[in-house]
Amino acid sequence: MTEEELNARLLYRDGLMLVLDKPAGIAVHRGPKGGENLEALFHALRFGLPRSPALAHRLDRDTSGCLVLGRHHKALEKLGLLFKQGKIKKTYWAIVEGGPAADEGLIDLPLGRLDETRGWWMKVDPAGLPAQTEWRLLGRSEGRAFLALTPLTGRTHQLRVHCAALGWPILGDPIYGAGRGGAIALQLHARAIVIPLYKNKEPVGVEAPAPAHMREALAACGLSLPEAAPPSQF
Repeated sequence: MTEEELNARLLYRDGLMLVLDKPAGIAVHRGPKGGENLEALFHALRFGLPRSPALAHRLDRDTSGCLVLGRHHKALEKLGLLFKQGKIKKTYWAIVEGGPAADEGLIDLPLGRLDETRGWWMKVDPAGLPAQTEWRLLGRSEGRAFLALTPLTGRTHQLRVHCAALGWPILGDPIYGAGRGGAIALQLHARAIVIPLYKNKEPVGVEAPAPAHMREALAACGLSLPEAAPPSQF
């Protein structure tokens, strides 16, 4: 990804934060093995400030959509506290295999580490940390369902493990589903985020357009999509 391409993915900007439309398939920060990552390009998002913005939270490599950056230390502290307190509402779009019988519900299953050899892979664990996900059915196609997922807690891989545990894994998931081999990219998108950042002002709401790798499946489930995502206004 180039600096120009990153700038074109800017969804929101103010004095404290930026929101990017993260593409699927790229890490947000440098891992132990190196490789391409978004953080290496954050210097292109200073917009006059002396230092580069920094990540206020994380998205998995294969998840696309709304990614929040703090523009300086105080902003990062404020955003970090809001995330920790659960005051930031996140909504994800997911295409799942099979799907629920009902129209909406709550998944309440604690999560823990799978084992010490699998890094951040997770499992349902009665002795694990509390984890809750609200879900709502938005559409169906043959053998698949289109869901809106709202995590009420922020556990690693929470949405992926929760969906798989109920028998409808996210399509293309190489860890918890049948997506090994990479024939289909992970169908999980951070669609929207609502951040109560300023006192006496309405929360900041940002939406990321449907990503290219999910458009076919979303359309099959009945979502009407524009021909192309609108260009960045920044």
